Amino acid sequence: MALEHESRDGIDVVRLPDRLLMADAADARTQLKEILTGGNGRMILDLTRTEFMDSSACGALVGSLQTARKQGGDVYLFGMSNNVRALFELTRLHTVFQIFDDEAAALRAMH
Repeated sequence: MALEHESRDGIDVVRLPDRLLMADAADARTQLKEILTGGNGRMILDLTRTEFMDSSACGALVGSLQTARKQGGDVYLFGMSNNVRALFELTRLHTVFQIFDDEAAALRAMH
């Protein structure tokens, strides 16, 4: 699994796949860490296509948040489906991550 990645004004924007499961979580964790350590620790994750993720995927996102914060950066999320939002609320991760409706709002907040 290869994550789609681009840089916008020094912020890494990464598009996550439609499903992110345990089988992909380790690979996703590695790719996110590489992107963060190769940049300045500021990342926005695009979840507009992501219809389902499991707890292993949540762990990968938390790992990226820890990596970013060690660099003085942060990870913001946007475009969550109702299914993914329900998982984040169930696991209380909505209190850990800053979550936005769209990319423009996340970019404005990151600046």
